[in-house]
Amino acid sequence: MKRRIVMSMLAGATLLTSTLLGAAPARSADQPARSPAVSASSADSPARSSEVSSQVSDVPAEFGSDWHDPLTAAPRVARPSGKACHVTLAQAQFRDFTPYRGTYAPPEGCGDRWSKVVLRMDGKVKGRQYDRLGYLRVGGVEVFRTSTPQPSPDGIRWSVDKDVTRYSDTFRDRQDVEMLIGNVVDDTYTGIIDVKVTLTFYAGRPAAQGTPDQVLTLTDGTVTTPRNSERVVAEVYATGSGGGCEEYWYLTVPEEAPYSCKGAGGPYREVQITVDGRLAGIAAPFPHVWTGGWSNPFLWYVIPGPRAFDVKPIEYDLTPFAGLLNDGRPHRIEVDVVGIPEGQTGWSAPVNVLVWQDAKRAHVTGELTRHSVGEPINSSTYTPGSEHRLDTEGAHRLTVAGYVDTSHGRVTTTVRRSLANSSTHRWTDGENVDALAATWTDRESVTVDGRGPARTTRTERTYTMDGTTTLGGDDRLRTVLTLGDRAAVATVRAGRRTAWSRLDDTYTGDATWTVNVPRDQRHAVGTTREHYRLHGSDGCYDRSLTSVQGVLTEDREGC
Repeated sequence: MKRRIVMSMLAGATLLTSTLLGAAPARSADQPARSPAVSASSADSPARSSEVSSQVSDVPAEFGSDWHDPLTAAPRVARPSGKACHVTLAQAQFRDFTPYRGTYAPPEGCGDRWSKVVLRMDGKVKGRQYDRLGYLRVGGVEVFRTSTPQPSPDGIRWSVDKDVTRYSDTFRDRQDVEMLIGNVVDDTYTGIIDVKVTLTFYAGRPAAQGTPDQVLTLTDGTVTTPRNSERVVAEVYATGSGGGCEEYWYLTVPEEAPYSCKGAGGPYREVQITVDGRLAGIAAPFPHVWTGGWSNPFLWYVIPGPRAFDVKPIEYDLTPFAGLLNDGRPHRIEVDVVGIPEGQTGWSAPVNVLVWQDAKRAHVTGELTRHSVGEPINSSTYTPGSEHRLDTEGAHRLTVAGYVDTSHGRVTTTVRRSLANSSTHRWTDGENVDALAATWTDRESVTVDGRGPARTTRTERTYTMDGTTTLGGDDRLRTVLTLGDRAAVATVRAGRRTAWSRLDDTYTGDATWTVNVPRDQRHAVGTTREHYRLHGSDGCYDRSLTSVQGVLTEDREGC
């Protein structure tokens, strides 16, 4: 019987298998989920210590029919002082897979150059509903990707902030707007997702070198850059979000292992980008966990995991290829996710191309001078037994270098990137015990030599997942889980560190509930915590949240 329960979890875990995110059901409190899931970011800082203290005595013995609105410990986007202009970008109720379509017009009274542009999405939903994925595009440029929390019968509200200053070029002209949070509303799943998205423009000078001159999208898989491009960056909003098991790719196993999710060679995934068929960038995908994940929606009702509400794009510095791209012809840009079983879909990976131009030259020439691809490692070892085990090691390296001859001299850019993944997956027959301990590292250095001393920016990203789900003979399902999103960034020039930052966003959860019973018989309990720490040369931010049975019991901020 337990095997049947687990398989039913898998059967409901498909979100969508194309660009229309959120199509098929993910998991909800009304259907156990099979995969780990993450939810991310609230714009507002609700309840501080005084309010929270008054709530502690009101913590119920188990989850009720309502709980605190979703929130995260991530900081709000810093907003400059001075004049601001507001534009409503989209306002819609999503009950099916019909996209919202509208027209954007630039703000009046704030000019056409802005020190910052901030996107805010406010959402609300009540009743019963799965977690859903969504996107927002302006002029074809993907500016926002998100997932939704799961509602209480009484309803919830949440908000997300995002700095979208980098898309300023897109916002200077009238544009078509398209937004979709694919949803299903019927007699059982009643939650209509109601959202409003606004842009706030702050007049002033943009940060030097921070905002690209153009933001381009692909046309039939190709892009034509301006002939005077001196810096080119691609961003890819990569999510494993459909095709069944690819939503939780980190749990897949080779064909010979007796597990309900099969992968071609195991769980190793790598997001690659190519230029005219030549490998131009590699990256580790972020192991997103949506708000029904790890078979336990009670983990995510108040505090989601990292990045679930604000999916961050992977960035690839393609500047070494700028000399090749600047010939005025279309060039093919393709994204491939290594490790997907042949013929299987399940990843969405839209691409934006950000371009910085040399205002004093009509044509910037250059060459690709180095292209070194390391031998990829992808090894999974299956060990059978009363507790099955899969140990996986993966790694890859890439170095590319090239120069452009600009109006301010020759500039050489060298990009080095190395990936590593180590995971141990343990499970029993019937998958009544299912555990994963995994670490992904993505190290990158970008050296720019020219126009003064060479400048190197080193970034080390580390993602961790350590959790166990246990289904007992009494149908009590317990999940204990820790997720980590960490990054260390340092810029060095002429041997001196000029800027640095360290991020540590850690989520921990422990929740238990009874499966295969009506909602009022689940007797669910759960404690979730998030500690978000960011410090560096620009200052310090530190915030901790704790919720117990859906009640916010701690909201502490201070370095």
